[in-house]
Amino acid sequence: MQWPTPVRRSFPWVLGGLGVAAVSVPLLGVAGLRGLVKIARTKGPLAAGLTAGGAASALVGANVALRAVRRSKVRQLRDAARKIDDGFSVPPVSAAVTTGPGSELGSAAIGREGARYVGSATTPDDIEFVTGREPMAEPIRVFVGYDTADSIDARIECAMTELRRTGAFRRSTLLIQAPAGTGYANSTPVDVVEVLTRGDCASVAVGYGLLPSFLSLNRVPTATRTQGALLEAIADECRGLSNPPRVLLYGESLGAKVQQLALPGGIADLERLGVDRALWVGTPGGIDYDETHRLFDPVGITIDRPEQLPLCTPEALDGIRVWFVEHDADPVVRFRRALLLHRPDWLDPTATPGRGISGQMRWRPGVTWAQVLVDTVYATDVTPGDFRSAGHDYRADLGVAATTAYNLGDADRSPNWEVRLEDRLRALEIRRAERVAPGSGAS
Repeated sequence: MQWPTPVRRSFPWVLGGLGVAAVSVPLLGVAGLRGLVKIARTKGPLAAGLTAGGAASALVGANVALRAVRRSKVRQLRDAARKIDDGFSVPPVSAAVTTGPGSELGSAAIGREGARYVGSATTPDDIEFVTGREPMAEPIRVFVGYDTADSIDARIECAMTELRRTGAFRRSTLLIQAPAGTGYANSTPVDVVEVLTRGDCASVAVGYGLLPSFLSLNRVPTATRTQGALLEAIADECRGLSNPPRVLLYGESLGAKVQQLALPGGIADLERLGVDRALWVGTPGGIDYDETHRLFDPVGITIDRPEQLPLCTPEALDGIRVWFVEHDADPVVRFRRALLLHRPDWLDPTATPGRGISGQMRWRPGVTWAQVLVDTVYATDVTPGDFRSAGHDYRADLGVAATTAYNLGDADRSPNWEVRLEDRLRALEIRRAERVAPGSGAS
C-alpha cells in the first residue's frame, strides 16, 4: 500500500524504538527490583513498600486513564453508527424495504448502515438501462440492526417477519449478506443481483454490532451465531414452499469470515440449508487451505481477480458453487500472526510474486508483520465511483464476480449489457455517496 510520507519516514524509527523497548522494559524491571532491595536494606521495608506502592499506583492510574479514553472513543463510534445521514433520514416510500410503509421497524432500529442499505435499492430506470427490458418486480431489501432487539433470536424473528411481510419468499432469488462490524452491508453485489434478475429478488442483512470490524473481533462468535440462526430460519421457511427462492450468500471482509464460520460442515451445510451459491470477498487472514478450502472442495475456487477466469477451462468451472476472491496484495487477507516468525508462501523468493506485490519485498522476522499491519490501515482508500481492484478494495471486481459466481450472465439482454452494468454500478455508488455527504460523489 502507499503510505503517507510521514508514516513512511517514521516507520523504521518507530519499529526500532519498539525493539529497544522490548529489550529495555525487562532490564528496567530487573533494575527496579534491585533498587527496591537496596532501599529495603538501607531505609527499611516500609520505605521499599511505599516506593513500590507509588510505582504501582502510577501504573494503575495510567491504565485507568487509558481505559477511560477507550470507552469514550467506543461510545463516540457507537453514537456515530446510530446517527442517520441527512440524505437517508426520510423513510423510504416503498413497502418493499424495511422502514417503508407497513414495516414495524423505524430508522432508529436499523441505524446508519441499515438506512443506507434499504434506501439504496435499484430503480426501474437502473434495470432498463442495463438489461434493455422492463423490471419484473420491485427489489426487496430487508435489514435488521443490532439495536432492533436485545437478542439474536429476537433479531432473527424480526428479519423473518420482514421477509414474510415483503413477500421475499415468493421471489426467484434471495441473497443473504453478512455485514461488517458496524452493520455495513455492501450494496454493489446486491445492485448486480437486483438489476440482472430485473428486480425479481430479495436481500437480507442482520447486524451484530456497531463498531468497525477491527474493534469487533470479540463479536465474531455472536456474529457467527447470528448468521447460523438466520440461515437455519430461512432454510426452515423454504422447506415448506413448493417453489422456494434460489438462496445466495455474500460476505465481505469480516462478513466473509463470519459466513464461513457459520457453515462448519462445508458442502454438507450448503446442501442442508439449501444454499445454491456463495461469494466471499477479502476474507481477513485469508482462507485456511487446510480447513476452510478443504470444506468446500471440489465446489470452491479462489481467484485474485475475474480476469483470471478465461484461463480456467469450462470443466474447471463446472459445478463451482463457492467463490473466494482474494487480492494477492490485500494486506487484510495477508495479515496473520504467523508472519511474526514464519515466511509465508506469498513471499517465497523462488516464486513469481503475486499481482501488486513488489518483487523486492522480502520476509523479515517481526518487520514484515509490522509492515503488513500498517498496510491494513491504508488498504481501503476509495473515491466514490472510481472502482479499483487493489488492496482491500474489490469494487472493480464485483460486477463480473457476482455475475459469474451467481450464474446471472445467461439471460436474454440487449447487446453490451456488461459494459452498461459496470457504468451503472459506478453511478449508483456516486448517487449513494452524494446522499451521505453532498459533494463527495464527484469522481
